[in-house]
Formats: sequence, C-alpha cells, structure tokens
Amino acid sequence: MIIKESHQDVATKADGKEGSMRIFLYHPVIPGYPNARFPGVVLFSEIYQVTGPVARFARQIAGQGYIVAAPSSYHEFTGPEPLAYDVPGTDAGNEYKIKKTLAGYDEDSTLSIDTLLALPTCNGRIGATGMCLGGHLAFRCALDSRVSAAVTYFATDLHSATLGLGMKDDTLARCSEIKAELVMIHGTLDNHVPPEGRDLIRKTLREKGIIFSWYEPAGAQPTDKSSVGNFSTSPQLGIDQSQIFT
Repeated sequence: MIIKESHQDVATKADGKEGSMRIFLYHPVIPGYPNARFPGVVLFSEIYQVTGPVARFARQIAGQGYIVAAPSSYHEFTGPEPLAYDVPGTDAGNEYKIKKTLAGYDEDSTLSIDTLLALPTCNGRIGATGMCLGGHLAFRCALDSRVSAAVTYFATDLHSATLGLGMKDDTLARCSEIKAELVMIHGTLDNHVPPEGRDLIRKTLREKGIIFSWYEPAGAQPTDKSSVGNFSTSPQLGIDQSQIFT
C-alpha cells in the first residue's frame, strides 16, 4: 500500500484560548483508484507527541487501508515536534499531561474526528487507538458516538482518574456512554497500571455492559524506550487491528 503523508493545522479554542493544533495524516493510496474511500483512525501518542515510532505505527495502520490522524497533543505548550526520549523530554511530557485540561483533550479528539470525516476519501467509519497516555485518550475518544471501535495499549491514569489539570478525570466513570467495541491491552509487568488497577478497569467495563476484549501478554511492560512503537504493533500481540476496526 502506498502511504501519502501530510498534515493539517486546525484552530483550537478550548477553555476560551485560541490556538492551533497540527494533525499528522497518513493516507493510503491505491494507484488508479483516486476515489477510493477508507475508514479513519485517530492515533493518540504517548507523552512525547508524534515521534518516529508513533509515525511508524501510523504507517502500519495506514498500510492496512485506514486514514490515520495523529494529533499533536501538547499544542498549548509547545510546537508539533516530538519530545526527546530522554529525562528532559520525559519531564516535559509528564508536566504537560497534567497541565492540559480535559476540555483541551476532548477538543483534540473532536477536531481529529472532524478532520477525518471532512475528507472526501473517508467512508465515515472511525476508530481510535493509542499507547500509554494515548491509550487513555483513545478510550476517552470512544465517548464520542462517532467512534465505532477503539484499541488501547497500556492506557495510563484510567484506573486512578488522574488525567489532566487537577488530576481528577471522569473517563472511566463515564464509560457507560461508550457504544464502541473496545480492545484493552496491558501487560503483566505494566508498571503504570498495577494489577489492582487493571482489575478495576475490567470490572467496571463488565458492570457497565461494555463490549470489550482484554489482553495481558505475559512479561509485557511499556517502559523500554528501545521498544516504543513495537509494543503497539499488533503482530507482536497476535492481534489483527484490521479486524477490530472493520
């Protein structure tokens, strides 16, 4: 599959503050079929924004026949460039994560979905995915009724409800609003979401009647930066995302 890469800068106004967010687009192209239409997927990154590994993941999804939109989550504080996988980059990402408001996160999701649906080549079906911070954001994005499926990898802060300014989010508490099918992927060695946190998420989803699948690969954990982007690739987990988002 040929992948065309571009970006769109969209206006933002969450919390009454005007700004701009860059959305990176990865678009499949079929030679000879310029009017081919594809489903869309919003891809949320970890705390480092759209890094090389995240872009690689986007290309993998696009290669399966999806238009991928990857927003720059920290546009309120910095440019669209990725943060470095080092101590200063990690500190900045963690700081921005709890300085950004829930209204800001939600506007990012809405604008990313709007951008996909505005494309004449999008067939109207939307999924969401992401890793770590992005896993939480993909879950939260599924609160939008336009999302029909979401795949989350190591979704952080979901069990503790500590996302965003004030570190008091309502994501899991609102999960009964989700109509999408979910796939939740953690790992038995997940050091951000402990066993009791994973149990809470799973129990809440069951109690609220959410349609979901749950995977905990043995020995998997998200902190090895050399494998960032690899833990999120479905072949390593035996999961075909093309079947999930279809």
